[in-house]
Amino acid sequence: MAASSKRWLPLEANPEVMNQFVWGLGVPENEVEFNDVYGLDDELLDMVPKPVLAVIFLFPWSDQVEEERKKSGGEKEPCKQVYFTKQTVDNACGTIAVLHALGNATSKIKLVEGSYFDRFFKATANMDPVERAAFLEADREMEDAHSVAATAGDTEAKPIVEEHYICFTCVDGELYELDGMRFQPILHGPSSPSSLLQDAAKVIKAKIQKYPADSMNFNVMALSKKEM
Repeated sequence: MAASSKRWLPLEANPEVMNQFVWGLGVPENEVEFNDVYGLDDELLDMVPKPVLAVIFLFPWSDQVEEERKKSGGEKEPCKQVYFTKQTVDNACGTIAVLHALGNATSKIKLVEGSYFDRFFKATANMDPVERAAFLEADREMEDAHSVAATAGDTEAKPIVEEHYICFTCVDGELYELDGMRFQPILHGPSSPSSLLQDAAKVIKAKIQKYPADSMNFNVMALSKKEM
């Protein structure tokens, strides 16, 4: 599911794993954290710590998903105000989703100065999505950090997976779906920082409904700003 021959181990859809991953690379532990979203109904969404900066969705990859991706259009100019990168490394979608979540919230997160993420986002700020993908693919520090995180979960990491991560974020009053396997960010209409979780949940519900009723392996996590 990527353009290069390089393959990483997949990240487990586990907030504890994601938190240790980002905290170790320069996201202050007292500022943000990933949390499970236990359901998409309003009462369960209300339980998620607010404010939510991004939503990450894990879903089964299928032939139908691949066909939709191919039909999503050719190479187009991405929205300049959205931080977006292509995915060229197999199984890197978890890390790509994390980069999309953090990259579109850097104004709300005070990254540790000189840390990996601080250096990464400064270095890639003016790159296009293809250049960012190449930068990431050649970045041994991130590859090593991803490898550590991939082996930190409760389940054995396997080199071949059938799930895929994407990210939802709000930029300039619009809800965007960010998927490194697609050509550009997908606009889903108006949103706001206060309604991001609910707006993303509606899109996720619609995606889940396209699968057979007995389909499994869906997971939703929210990146939440901690109250100081």
